[in-house]
Amino acid sequence: MYFLFSTLFGFIISPLNWIVVLTLIALLSKKPKRKKRALLSAVILLMLFSNNFLFTLYARIWNIDQAPLEKGKVYSAAIVLGGFISEDANGRGFFNEHSDRFLETIRLKSTGQVSHIMVSGGNRSPDPSGFTESGFVKTVLRELNFPDSVILTEGKSRNTVENAKYTKEVLVSNHLKPPYILVTSAFHMRRSMYIFQKNGLDVIPYSCDYINSDGKLSLADYFVPNVTVLDNWNYYIKEFFGLAVAHIKA
Repeated sequence: MYFLFSTLFGFIISPLNWIVVLTLIALLSKKPKRKKRALLSAVILLMLFSNNFLFTLYARIWNIDQAPLEKGKVYSAAIVLGGFISEDANGRGFFNEHSDRFLETIRLKSTGQVSHIMVSGGNRSPDPSGFTESGFVKTVLRELNFPDSVILTEGKSRNTVENAKYTKEVLVSNHLKPPYILVTSAFHMRRSMYIFQKNGLDVIPYSCDYINSDGKLSLADYFVPNVTVLDNWNYYIKEFFGLAVAHIKA
């Protein structure tokens, strides 16, 4: 049920789908006024949601950057949220475009800034059995010679709310003291921080996987449509509605 709802919601919020629907209305409508309005709306949406300047401006406002870590302090755990592992047709895991979450967590552990790695992520497919993100990541960590004593996992969560719930259970049962370092994508951090704090977890944001550039924008970014930007808006629109729902349920 969750998987179907998530897929449907992803389809509904996508700006590209809005543009396609409006274009189809313009092509199929027999009323000239409706045809004109639908086509004009499609063009306006295309120009707005493919503009890299507008996207970057919004992303910089929405993103939560890394908080400074106390120098010389060893934090008890780096909590890395799933979403950076995908499953292929043969049931094998592989790192996807959000694997910066994994790399930054490894860096925190390898530089001695955390004592434990807490991996939160289950299986978001219709079949809840078998493959889990956390299980795959634990295997990789073992291959990288990290001992089991520093690896904590939970493989039941399917969303951020469950990430917080099951992660808290593991941390408490292992007597690890806060604050914890929360590692996730910059676009996901605002909602994650709110949900984790609402669940009573003292977390420090450690954002990574920035999909917008903090560099200097070129002249083309202000005027030339960019298809990649059109797709990247999906992340932020999903996070906006997800945070709104989290506030309503609070």
